[in-house]
Amino acid sequence: MNHRTATAVLSVVIAAVALTACGSDKATDKPSAKTPPAAAPSAPPASEATSGPSATAAAPKGKGIPPKPDAATQAKYIAALTAIDPDIVNTKPDKAVDRGRNQCETIANFPKDDQKQIDLTNQRFTSPNHPDGFGPAKAAKIRDAVHTHLCPAY
Repeated sequence: MNHRTATAVLSVVIAAVALTACGSDKATDKPSAKTPPAAAPSAPPASEATSGPSATAAAPKGKGIPPKPDAATQAKYIAALTAIDPDIVNTKPDKAVDRGRNQCETIANFPKDDQKQIDLTNQRFTSPNHPDGFGPAKAAKIRDAVHTHLCPAY
């Protein structure tokens, strides 16, 4: 083996040792990065998992969307909306509940601005027969039903 060949072989061996010492991802030969594992999403508190009036009341005042109501609370809420106008629920009670829970956040974010609450209620509660909402008078009643049944603590 001549001097050049020996030097080349030695260079390859040194490079291989250096790369091995750095660590690598065997699949990609990229240096491996040590990253902490992602945090697991936290489960809701037990009071929210049960849902219902007590869980709604336990929601922090003015903070976010309240938990889903229990069956009895949902039935009263749907009955209140149906009394205002049956087309509000329009055979989709789950959608009416979701819209109401989102409206609770509006109530919390604008506690002293009735006009803003009513305007956003009118935009949020629509149906095929009322694509532009149910008007300010019915929107105010819808907002009151939401507040009474889904987020009385807001």
